[in-house]
Amino acid sequence: MERRKKENRNLKIISNPIVNQSLCTMRDKNTDTQGVRLAARKLTRILLYEATKNLPQKEIEIETPVAKCKEQTIDDEISIIISPILRAGLIFTDEAVDILPQAAIRHIGMYRDEKTLKPVWYYNKVPMPVDNPKKYYVYITDPMLATGNSLCEAIKLYVEKGIPETNICCVCMISAPEGIEAVFSKFPDITLIVAAVDKGLNERGYIIPGMGDAGDRIFNT
Repeated sequence: MERRKKENRNLKIISNPIVNQSLCTMRDKNTDTQGVRLAARKLTRILLYEATKNLPQKEIEIETPVAKCKEQTIDDEISIIISPILRAGLIFTDEAVDILPQAAIRHIGMYRDEKTLKPVWYYNKVPMPVDNPKKYYVYITDPMLATGNSLCEAIKLYVEKGIPETNICCVCMISAPEGIEAVFSKFPDITLIVAAVDKGLNERGYIIPGMGDAGDRIFNT
């Protein structure tokens, strides 16, 4: 019972009229690639704003054109990493760079074996030195959380470097209960931000109702 409460606390489902409209546009099979991209970028910005609420801040003194004042800003002593899972996770990158220009972008390349539904690695830009793990804040982005296999592999990369699970946030648009359960069963202290939790998975591991293959629809392939 206690574990279930922890999972629910760390899962944040973001819902508002803009989120709902964006999801509706992306799910519709008649929406063209441009429409899917525009809706996805709008949605990712909202999700990233929510995800970055955990960033530590510090107070500084600044001077406006009329007076001095003290304000809160993001602590410049921390390291921020945006880690898109290729290829569909790239849709988050432009928005993330606009919001957090100080962040490092660390791409992770995996594709799903259609028979085993297990992730197959083909690219990894994560092997970097971590001098003070508690000062790192990681945002792993992937539009679809289906089986959870790829996301678990991505989280593992950072946890093995000593970065606390509490400093790792995964940002997804559409998720399945199976994927959520898989992620939290291995990494109960990460934060998961999603826009929707769908019914589940079909026999091919696709989210139902989902939006089909996110990468194909975003990149017109």
